[in-house]
Amino acid sequence: MKFRSDPARIRGSIAPVVTPFSDDGAPDLASLRTLVRWQLDAGSHGISIGGSTGEPSAQTVAERIDAIRAVAAEVDDAVPVLPGTGSAKLDETLEITAAARDAGADAALVITPYYARPTQEALYRWYSAVAVEFPDLPIVIYNVPSRTAVDVAPETVERLFRDHENVVGIKETTKDFEHFSRVLQRCGRELLVWSGIELLGLPLLALGGAGFVSAVANLAPRAVARMYDAWESGDHETARDLHYALHPLVDLLFVETNPAPAKWVLHQQGRLASPHVRPPLVPLGSDRVPDVRALLDEGAHLLEPGKELP
Repeated sequence: MKFRSDPARIRGSIAPVVTPFSDDGAPDLASLRTLVRWQLDAGSHGISIGGSTGEPSAQTVAERIDAIRAVAAEVDDAVPVLPGTGSAKLDETLEITAAARDAGADAALVITPYYARPTQEALYRWYSAVAVEFPDLPIVIYNVPSRTAVDVAPETVERLFRDHENVVGIKETTKDFEHFSRVLQRCGRELLVWSGIELLGLPLLALGGAGFVSAVANLAPRAVARMYDAWESGDHETARDLHYALHPLVDLLFVETNPAPAKWVLHQQGRLASPHVRPPLVPLGSDRVPDVRALLDEGAHLLEPGKELP
């Protein structure tokens, strides 16, 4: 948790790793630790577990906590750990967030409560409750309206950022890029803003964003991290080249609902023991495998060597 006291250092490519399961649906923490080691070796600037790519709503509270502990222990302060700790229920959110704090997480990524469609005042009170409960833990708002049916307005983000010292940032998973700009304009660039939309990660850096929590890092972690590094070093042409080269792998992720396609690829590469996703998701359909293989061929030069598909 060495980054907790200085959350401004949580920047770059924060890889949102998948949550591995065995064929019978049991948690596979051994594969999770292997994925984390691979991400660290590939140069990812941070690790996240339990966001949308991690299937949190299909897991028990205890399973989510076990995964967070496994990730934090494997990372061992090498890079920031930013786990998803939110739920549709406040008591569960507080329980998971407390466990993440105790495990050594550097910040907590708290999703907007899904299904209930709370008002902006309700969202303010929700995040305020979390922030007050954990005054020494940086809190990151996770705005993903396509999954939760509610959008955190820029005015609400500003209010939370102003009123709570430990509300330090937001992961914006919305294709409304104007939203990104208005949040930064209202809060200033002291607010840490990460893109959760893969193809808006690089554009956000031009606005002063902190980086991206991009699911495509599950497939090409080195390329995603290098895109950030190239931009920060002033090599914008290389950053743009990587941005465009990643397009086929981004498209691959959404051939079916994320993370089923990514898990299929990772299993084929031998990085996962099983491609299992929990209900209500289903594994990649056999009819979509040719589409995935075609997109993999387009992005093959960005994949890690030594893990070619059979």
